[in-house]
Amino acid sequence: MAGHSKWANIRHKKAAVDAKRGKIFTKIIRELAVAAKGGANPDDNPRLRAAVDKALAANMKKDTIEKAIARGAGNAAGESYEECTYEGYAAGGVAVLVDCMTDNRNRTVAAVRHLFSKRGGNLGTDGSVAYLFTRRGQICLPAGVDEDALVDAALAAGAEDIEPAEDGSLEVFTAWEDLSAVKQALLTAGFEPESAAVTMVASTEVPLDRPAAESLLGLVEQLEDLDDVQQVHTNAAIPLDILEQLAD
Repeated sequence: MAGHSKWANIRHKKAAVDAKRGKIFTKIIRELAVAAKGGANPDDNPRLRAAVDKALAANMKKDTIEKAIARGAGNAAGESYEECTYEGYAAGGVAVLVDCMTDNRNRTVAAVRHLFSKRGGNLGTDGSVAYLFTRRGQICLPAGVDEDALVDAALAAGAEDIEPAEDGSLEVFTAWEDLSAVKQALLTAGFEPESAAVTMVASTEVPLDRPAAESLLGLVEQLEDLDDVQQVHTNAAIPLDILEQLAD
């Protein structure tokens, strides 16, 4: 999405508000449990490390994190969740990926399909839009940082790319498995990221005007409000001024 950094920070702030209400904890606990199926040690499991970092950023207590990991690793009783991704198109031809973790696929797909239809979009088949996206780590830094120093530190840490955003902020992209290591290297070098997350980056984008952007963001927000939905990704290109207007 054009304005990646601005959009990432808007969502980061929304997540902080949700965390205060405890709303986001359910999603993070599921993410921890599912990630722990690949190994209970974050040092050996990049996906779990990213989930633990997200949990700590949301001020989740360590014992809650440990219980979720133990449940996912099979060391404690609890519900079992499976991953599924739904693909579709929003109004205007925008590609949408919806990452879910659920204990009832029928319930989840019905809820997701309903929102797509309600917002003038349609759910597609597996593979219909996934080919447009690549999983990457994204670290956003505020405007005003020393770009040369950031480039040196990021590349030395193994980052793949550094891109300036429309508002003067900077985005560091990494292989998703390297996100935590690169973030830690930047912190050690004196940089303070505004957000860091594993995301899906689109190879092509669809430009949107304000009405289309407002409609899309409404769909994204409603999808993210579903308990079974972890993340929503799109290939929309929304100008910074429109994002700022809609974020107010």
